[in-house]
Amino acid sequence: MRKILIVDDDQKTRVLLKTYLEKNQYEVILSHNGESFLAELHAHTDQLSLVILDVMLPDTDGFALCKQVRQRSNVPIIMLTASSDETDRIVGLELGADDYIAKPYSPRELLARIKAILRRTALETPSARYYRFVGFTLDLMERKVLDNAGAVVALTGLDFQLLKYFVEHPGVILDRSVLCEETRGRDAGPLDRSLDVQISRLRLRLNDDGKQPALIKTVRGAGYVFSADVSVSHA
Repeated sequence: MRKILIVDDDQKTRVLLKTYLEKNQYEVILSHNGESFLAELHAHTDQLSLVILDVMLPDTDGFALCKQVRQRSNVPIIMLTASSDETDRIVGLELGADDYIAKPYSPRELLARIKAILRRTALETPSARYYRFVGFTLDLMERKVLDNAGAVVALTGLDFQLLKYFVEHPGVILDRSVLCEETRGRDAGPLDRSLDVQISRLRLRLNDDGKQPALIKTVRGAGYVFSADVSVSHA
């Protein structure tokens, strides 16, 4: 059973989500503030399938918790944000969140987002295991990226999914709608800049100059292209 850790300071919301998700075959751990969340995270880090963070909490905020989660785990994170505040969404994505959902929302919508993320991050048996490009190795089996020194590059699940799609399609111009569908399971609206934030973050992780990127290039009016040579192998 997939285990989900939720932090929200509203008791009615916590109980509603727990009841609804458990009916859909998820195990749910609840926290009411940052302190209790961190205690549960410490106790269950290796068992968690997903984390849900409310931005507004009595003793801290979801951004600070997101940052602490990313220091120890690549578990997928969904942020619960105010519907009118795009800044919350951008900051959350920059800190490593995988998705966001605006309030007010229905449990059914949240469940759909959860299923989409877990489906994208599920470990699959790949036809090839390793993708190598300019000093990096992407390992599909262990879902990680290593640099030339063998150090793990810190990526969120969403970052990994985006990079995986790029290396599987080198030299192909990929438009925004395709990339959003592959990473988030939905198209982005005309004012949604979350993909651009994610691309910038991925460039930073790969030491790709944001002003003159050599790996992930912007094709004005068309999308993005992964321009590095990629080799594929099983070992």
